Order: sequence, then structure tokens, then C-alpha cells
Amino acid sequence: MHAVILAGGKGVRLRPYTTALPKPLVPIGDQHAILEIVLRQLASTGFTSCTIAIGHLGEIIRAYVGDGSRWGVAVDYSTEESPLGTMGPLLTMRDRLPESFLVMNGDVLTDLDFGDVLRQHRGSGAPLTIATYAREVRIDFGVLTTDDRKVVAFTEKPSMDYRVSMGVYGLSRSTLEGYTPGLPLGFDELVLDLLRSGDEPHAYEFDGYWLDIGRPDDYDRANAEFTTRKSLLLKGA
Repeated sequence: MHAVILAGGKGVRLRPYTTALPKPLVPIGDQHAILEIVLRQLASTGFTSCTIAIGHLGEIIRAYVGDGSRWGVAVDYSTEESPLGTMGPLLTMRDRLPESFLVMNGDVLTDLDFGDVLRQHRGSGAPLTIATYAREVRIDFGVLTTDDRKVVAFTEKPSMDYRVSMGVYGLSRSTLEGYTPGLPLGFDELVLDLLRSGDEPHAYEFDGYWLDIGRPDDYDRANAEFTTRKSLLLKGA
């Protein structure tokens, strides 16, 4: 079981924490780096190897993680010389990837069973499996529906329910055929291409704990919650 961790971003939204450190190495709770937590989780759910796609401050990640032997995962690296989007880095390493593998962002804090995502992907026969999470979006205003300059409906501060991508995917290598290595490829572009072709992705619905550490308030929340959730996040690790 192989995983690819996307860790090449600049973490602009998380500044100033990411001024000197790449976002996956920002410490959580009692000094565990996000990336360390992810690697320990991968090892505990059956993964034996991992490729880390690095770019901005990538040498710091390489120096910290090494060969991954501390966590029982054989780690190698792929260097992103210029921004390639979410899925673009996979094209440059496609020839050394297994037929099915896990792809995930390097800044996700969750108790999702990564091994089960990959197993479900293999069993589904889908080209792509997307781990999804239920999110409620609250609108802090009265919402008007208008038609030809007339107000035809009104809802006071409504909420809307969505299922959003968690930044964790099961992917088949054959799904990447037809794309050119070295050119950018976004997750959104890949999904839209699959939908247009009628080869729909599979949804893996998850309702446990998930936090995308993208902004300073997300990071503050992660630190506040880690102590009470440590045994859940690192179960079996």
C-alpha cells in the first residue's frame, strides 16, 4: 500500500507560521509536526511506502523525515521545480507508482482510516475516490430571491449543507493517462474531465474528525484540540 503526500505548497494563508517552516512541519500540540502525525497514521493503517512531493522549503522536509524508518514507512521524494497544481506532481512520478494508491494533502488532521479509503477505492473500480465530509455553511444575512426586480422569496439567515473534499483521495494510475508530465493539473480539472467523460468518481463519506489546517485560526484550533484528541488521532500508531 503506497501513499503520496502533497507537501510542496508555500502555505501562504498560514503565515507567519510558515515563514521559516514548510506547512507540513508546523508543530501541533506537544511538538508533533503535522507530517509526523500523518506518517504515523499511514503506518498504523497498513501503508509500507510513501512518496512526498516537495517544493517550497522541501529540503527541510527531507532533512526532518529522512527515509521514514522512524515511523515504519519507506519514504522517497519527488521535487516540484515549479507549481504544478494538486494533481500535477503525480504526472512526473507516474511511472513509479502502483496501479492504485492514496493521495493526500500534507496539512490534514483527521482520524480517517487511510487504509480503508484505498481498499474501498480498489473495490469500487472507480478512476478516483474522494473522501468527503459534511459541512454546514451559515449565511449571516437575510437572503432574498428576486425575479425581474421583484422579491419573490425571503429566508432569514439560512444554512446550507454540503459535502466537501477532505484532500484525501484514492487514485488509479491509469486515470492519469493522457495528461502531460510537467504541465499543471488541478484536482478540479481532473474531476471535471471525469464527469464530462461519464466516468464518475466514487465518494467515500466520512463523519469523524477532520480539520484542514489552512489558516491561522485553523492552526490555533488544532493546537487547542490536539491534547484531548491525541489518542484518537494516533490510535494504533
